[in-house]
Amino acid sequence: MRVVFMGTPEFSVPCLARLISDGHDVAGVFTQPDKPKGRGKQLAAPPVKEYALLHGIPVFQPRTMRDGEAVGILRQLMPELIVVTAFGKILPAEVLDFPKYGCINIHASLLPRYRGAAPIQWAVLNGETRTGVTSMQMDVGLDTGDMLLRRETPIDGNMTAGELHDVLSQLGADVLSETLTALQNGTLHPEKQDDALSNYAPMLTKELSALDFTCPAQKVHDRIRGLSPWPTATMRIGGKTLKVHRSVLCADAGGQAGEVMHSGKRFVVSCGDGRCVELLTVQAEGKKAMAAADYLRGNPLAVGTILNR
Repeated sequence: MRVVFMGTPEFSVPCLARLISDGHDVAGVFTQPDKPKGRGKQLAAPPVKEYALLHGIPVFQPRTMRDGEAVGILRQLMPELIVVTAFGKILPAEVLDFPKYGCINIHASLLPRYRGAAPIQWAVLNGETRTGVTSMQMDVGLDTGDMLLRRETPIDGNMTAGELHDVLSQLGADVLSETLTALQNGTLHPEKQDDALSNYAPMLTKELSALDFTCPAQKVHDRIRGLSPWPTATMRIGGKTLKVHRSVLCADAGGQAGEVMHSGKRFVVSCGDGRCVELLTVQAEGKKAMAAADYLRGNPLAVGTILNR
C-alpha cells in the first residue's frame, strides 16, 4: 500500500519501521521542524526524520498544515493512506480527506479514555492499572474518530511513564500492522467512540513537578513515576531543588506529612495518609541522577526533618 507517514518523536519510530518492514511503499514522511536542543541550542532533527533519511525516504517539515503546502506535497506523492503517530499537528479536513483510505492514527490509550497529547503520562499519574493502544480513523475532532483496533497491556505498580512509553511504542507498531492487514483484507469493523466515557490528557508542564506530601502515599508515588523522565517530580531541601526519578511504596508508617522517617541507607518519607514512600533515585541541582543512599551520604538529612517547608 502506498503510504505517507506523519510522526515526530521516538514513540513514532517503531510504527515507521514496521511500515517499511511490512513492505508498504512509504512515499514520504511529514514531521515537525528541527528544533534547538541542549545547552548549545543547536538545531536537532526529530527522531522520525533521522530514521526516514537513513532509509532514503523523502522528508517534509511544513510549519503549518493549513496553508495549502501540505496538500500540494500530497498531490505529488499521491498516497492511498496517511498514517499518523504522535505527529503533533492538527490535520485540516482537506488533508484528512485526501487519500483513498483517509488517515489512520495510532493513539497510546484505550480510547475513548485519555484523548489528547499526554495519554501515557496521565494514565500513570492517575494510577491506572491498564492501558493500551488504539488505531483510529481520524476525523476533525481531537482523537474522536471511529476506533479500528484496540490492544491492552497492564501497567505495573512501579512502572514509570518512560518505561510505559517504550512498551506502548512497540505495541503501537503491532497494532498498526494488524490494522493495515485488516484494511487490505476488508475485515475492519469501525466502532464509534462513546464520548461520555472520554477524558482529556493535556500536555505536561513543569508546574506539575512539585511533590505534595500531604497527599496519600499512592498519589505521591504515582506523581513521581508519572513525571519520569520529564518533567520529573521535585521537592525542596535546604532551599535547593531535588528531582525524584523513582520511588516505591513501603511498609513503614506513621509520622507527619513530609517527615523523613529513615535517612541513610534508605530515604523514606511519610505522606498525608500516614503511609510512606521510599525514594530510590534522586538528582541534586547540577548533578547526575543517583541512588538516594548515595545522595544522603553527601547530603546528610536528619530523621524528623519535614520536607517542603
